[in-house]
Amino acid sequence: MRTVFALIAALAVALGALPALAETPEALRPLSFLLGDWRAGANAGAPGQGSGGCAFRLDLQDRVIVRTNHAEYPAAGGRPAVVHDDLMVIYPGDGGALRADYYDNEGHVIRYGVTAAAEGVVTFLSDASAPGPRYRLTYRRGNGVVVEGRFEMAPPDKPDEFKTYTAWEMTMRVKGW
Repeated sequence: MRTVFALIAALAVALGALPALAETPEALRPLSFLLGDWRAGANAGAPGQGSGGCAFRLDLQDRVIVRTNHAEYPAAGGRPAVVHDDLMVIYPGDGGALRADYYDNEGHVIRYGVTAAAEGVVTFLSDASAPGPRYRLTYRRGNGVVVEGRFEMAPPDKPDEFKTYTAWEMTMRVKGW
């Protein structure tokens, strides 16, 4: 039975009935500078500073980008140590516009629209109509193998008045596309 299915699938591909596999959608190409393994900036591990890293990888036969992130923050100022893990899936949505879905170990789920308006700059912006704060995450390619990140929040009653929650610099560990 498997042989019959494989033969039918091969014939369908040969005849053009199925889309070509492993073709990266054009919409994802502006994010290629993010692909690879990253570590936190120069202050990682310093007293009061968090440490960690993330990875951006093509997945699902190069049709989506999956970002995994792990960060550890030491106890400081009377607050306990914190470990943060999150996952984000970036994909072409309806009409080819990029979208991203974010999930973390604290129970947050954020739906983003994604734009790459300038070379080496990618912005993730949550919908203003979603309940709660509005979020903006920006990655900007720096010099060499450095990318700057910024996560901002805006209050529900002022959805366009973003204030920086955290900013960081990350350095490429291994580059890949």
